Amino acid sequence: LMLKYFKYGLTEFYRGVWINAQVKQLQRFIPELKLSDVTRGPAGVRAQALDLQGNLVDDFVFDSGTGPVSTLTPVLFQLSKQVLHVRNAPSPGATSSLAIAKMIAIEAKSRFAL
Repeated sequence: LMLKYFKYGLTEFYRGVWINAQVKQLQRFIPELKLSDVTRGPAGVRAQALDLQGNLVDDFVFDSGTGPVSTLTPVLFQLSKQVLHVRNAPSPGATSSLAIAKMIAIEAKSRFAL
């Protein structure tokens, strides 16, 4: 897996170390951006889901279990039928949070016959 995404990782590392490279990449979206407009900040790590073939998943992954509905008979490590798990969801800003909530509501409605 590391070899498959080595070039991508190396490119991200390069842009993280050399601010000029980062600005050049950003200028694709904001051509008037200058090096003096940018200050270095902390780097972050974001988890990214992979499918069974090792490809990056670019969308939400919804799961609901087959486990018991009642909490009176819990089964360890089994997802409840009443819970919708949303994996690979980005941390939404105010601009996308309502759209994401709508998508989750639509999925819950179809899965749970609401």
